[in-house]
Amino acid sequence: MRAAIFEKQGFENLQVKNNLQTPRVSDYDVLIKVVVAGVNPIDYYVISGYRTLQYQQKDNDPKQLKYRKPPLKSELPVNPLPHIPGAEFAGVIEKTGSHVRNLKQGDRVVNYNRFFDNTCDMCVSGNEMLCRKGGLISVNNDGGFSEQVCLPQNNVFKIPDNIDWNTSVSLPVSGLTAFHALKEAQLKFNDYLLVFGASGNTGMFAVQLGKRIGSKVIAISRKKWVKEEHGADYLITDYNHILEDVKKITNEKMADVVISSLGKDTWKNSFSSIGINGRWISFGTMTGSNVELNIQELYSKQIKLIGSTGGNREEFRELIEFVSYSNEISNPLKIKVWKRFNLEDINKAFESLVDKEREGRVLLDINKD
Repeated sequence: MRAAIFEKQGFENLQVKNNLQTPRVSDYDVLIKVVVAGVNPIDYYVISGYRTLQYQQKDNDPKQLKYRKPPLKSELPVNPLPHIPGAEFAGVIEKTGSHVRNLKQGDRVVNYNRFFDNTCDMCVSGNEMLCRKGGLISVNNDGGFSEQVCLPQNNVFKIPDNIDWNTSVSLPVSGLTAFHALKEAQLKFNDYLLVFGASGNTGMFAVQLGKRIGSKVIAISRKKWVKEEHGADYLITDYNHILEDVKKITNEKMADVVISSLGKDTWKNSFSSIGINGRWISFGTMTGSNVELNIQELYSKQIKLIGSTGGNREEFRELIEFVSYSNEISNPLKIKVWKRFNLEDINKAFESLVDKEREGRVLLDINKD
């Protein structure tokens, strides 16, 4: 078996190795032949050991980037070592355990990214992503940058034939994260939804899902395709006048829901963009996690600050059905793919992930059809 693997964290230690042992399939497991894997910030954190995306220019060319460690150490431990990263992937079932009944060889499938014990109070209440003894595929277990992956059957979902591989591989993390966040924020018809990072992996889903809910979507991005291809109602490209533009668009009401997953750098503008009784929600800290909070503004406007992480299995099922239905009625969610790489070029794939010129998703083709 071929896989990208490291024995010690750091991109300099990441290698693609052949002749690795094929995972053993237990009674309730399935073996998946991985077709495509998504390159996700989670994987960057896992490989680098740090919780923020970092880059620096090389040879004075802004498009040529190399990795550097952030000035403040914030390590992300992984288990086990040696370790195979890869948080989101899709493929075809090659083998099933003797007690697997709901899946069969040849099924097109995608991974549910959270491991859970199914016995704690969080799991019993339908919050598997908050399992007290749970973890993330690619962080606490080997991931999908591999020709084959073995998973418990409860972490594997069938995908309909009308969902292509690019969309399928984007559902476990990018899609489900945005879907769960909008539900947590209780986004309603006619709400103003403000999305920071609208051209990112989760931002693409947040914009399109928000539109299908019936909200008025304001996207913040310099990428014009966010409006042209993904249907944002308004596009703010000038980062120096975000508040003025939001005030003008909303007739001074400001946003009902703000999604800001970029962390510290967007905190001030995102918090100030919330209207009375509005909801601010986040699921990421790509630029740092420590911010200052104006408590008076928080209570005087009755703002709700919401943290969101992943989503549960029922929401994942709903998301897959929703995407399939959208495709059926000729209103598909669009996944913009910027670059594709073979597994051997995995380091180039991560250089593309942190390239400021990135225009959409970066994917790895593992086993081509």
